Amino acid sequence: MIGRHRHLIGLEGLSREEILQVLDLATSMKEVLSRPVKKVPSLRGKNVVNLFFETSTRTRSSFEIAAKVLSADALNWTAAQSSTTKGETLLDTAKNLEAMRPDVLVVRHSASGAPNFLARHVGCSVVSAGDGAHEHPSQGLLDCFTLRERFGSLEGRTVAIVGDISHSRVARSDLHSLPKLGAKVRLCGPPTMIPLGVERLGATVHHDLRTAVEGVDAVVMLRIQHERIGDPLIPNTREYSKFWGLNAKKAAEWLEPGAVILHPGPINRGVELSSDVADGPRSVILDQVQNGVAVRMAILYLLAGGAGEDRPEKVSA
Repeated sequence: MIGRHRHLIGLEGLSREEILQVLDLATSMKEVLSRPVKKVPSLRGKNVVNLFFETSTRTRSSFEIAAKVLSADALNWTAAQSSTTKGETLLDTAKNLEAMRPDVLVVRHSASGAPNFLARHVGCSVVSAGDGAHEHPSQGLLDCFTLRERFGSLEGRTVAIVGDISHSRVARSDLHSLPKLGAKVRLCGPPTMIPLGVERLGATVHHDLRTAVEGVDAVVMLRIQHERIGDPLIPNTREYSKFWGLNAKKAAEWLEPGAVILHPGPINRGVELSSDVADGPRSVILDQVQNGVAVRMAILYLLAGGAGEDRPEKVSA
C-alpha cells in the first residue's frame, strides 16, 4: 500500500510523505535496472494486468517491464483486440479480468474517472495510467523523481509547465505533486488552453513564454492534445510554435545555464519542441523514460504487497 491507499488513482490525495515513499523506493528500484541480470523475486507469483483503452508506448511498456523485473506475470490488454469491440462494457471487461485473479489492474481510459469507477467495483488494486483530462499519477511521480535526481531536492525550485494545460493529465499530476515537495509552479500557454481558476492549485499563470521560463530550474513542455480538442483552440501549429514552442535560440537566451527540459511524450517535433532542444544537453526526456520503469516498479511493489525481506536493496544481484 502507498501510505493509507490501496489504489493509485491520482496524486491529489497523496501527502508529501506518501510521495516521498514512492520516490525513495524508486531509487532502490533504479539500481536493479543497472545490474547485469535485471530481475528480483519481489513480486514472484503476482499478476499485473495492463488494461489500456487508449494507445500508449512509454506507459504501457514500462509497466510491463516493471512487472517482469519484479518477477510478476504481466498481461497486456488492448481495446482493439478485445470484446469491447462487440459491445462489452467497461465494468464487464474488468469483472471478467478480475475473475482471473490479478493483483493489480493498470488502467488507461479516455473517460475521466474510469479508474476510480473500477476501483469501487473490483477487489484488486487499481492504478490509473491516465484517465481523460484528469490525472496521470505515475508520470507525475517520475517527473518528480527525475527532478529530484537532478537537483537533490525540489525545495525552492521553480518549474514551468508549458502547453495545452487544459487537456493535460500530466499537468494536473505535476500540479498536485511538485508543490508538496517544495517547488513553485508556473503555467504557460495560449489563453484558450489554460483552465479558469487553476491558480487555486498554487500555480501562477503566464501567457508569454519568455516571462514564464526566465529564472526557472526546469521546463515541462506539453504537446497539443488534438485527440481531446473539439473546436480548434489555436489558429494553426505554426503560430503556436512561434509563441509557445521552444527552440535552441530561445533556450539559449531565456533559460538559466542549469535549467533542464522535460516532456512526457510523444513529442511533436517542430511544434512545442525543436529537435535540437529535445535531443540537446538540457534534455532529460530519456532520463524520464528510464526513471518511469523504476517509479512504476515502486508503485507495483507497494500495491501488490511485496514482502519486506525481498526489497530490491536486500536481494543479491
